[in-house]
Amino acid sequence: MAQARTARSTQDFVPVREIRDGVVVLMDGSLRAVLMASSLNFGLKSSDEQDSIIFQFQNFLNSLDFPIQFYIQSRELDIRPYIALMEEQYKAQLNDLLKIQTLEYIKFIQAFTENNNIMSKSFFVIVGYTPPIVAGASSSGLSGILNTLSGSSSKKEDAKELSDELFEESKTQLIQRLNVIEQGLTRTGVRVIQLGTEELTEMYYNIFNLGNLQSEIKPQN
Repeated sequence: MAQARTARSTQDFVPVREIRDGVVVLMDGSLRAVLMASSLNFGLKSSDEQDSIIFQFQNFLNSLDFPIQFYIQSRELDIRPYIALMEEQYKAQLNDLLKIQTLEYIKFIQAFTENNNIMSKSFFVIVGYTPPIVAGASSSGLSGILNTLSGSSSKKEDAKELSDELFEESKTQLIQRLNVIEQGLTRTGVRVIQLGTEELTEMYYNIFNLGNLQSEIKPQN
């Protein structure tokens, strides 16, 4: 009995029924899609460029007739593999001057990361669509998008099955909304790409396993 209660509470915490075709299906039958967005060096822009970006972003928000959510995911960078690679290059280096410079670089990186939290940030836009048959569910609208990420819900809802036909129809409506988002953000200089099933699964896993939010520094070739 105790095991059954534990399994039920876990299901209640994660409001996701399934992820397929790059779309998240919630327990109440509503859909979510996620766009990953690029960042802008806003501070390096001229005043005119900054004003133009703000104006375009305002127009974008004012043009929307459906709710969206902006989600930022921060990850602590794991530099150990990068340091190990640099140490291998140090040992293999034959030029004495380059060997000294490599060692100094390794010491600098180690000292810098010990005194500073090095984080990488990823930016996402969450877009939802609720089929008419579940339009009255508690997860519709903006609150539902927030609940999708937080795992919370204002009340428990019975899981609603979506037929393949209804799923495809709803997915078409969702894609239309994604196109609106992409066009609007492109005008501000922000590029977006829709997350696929694998990327969505990884994102949700990281949300519910915050201790694993760590990424590696990958050296550039």
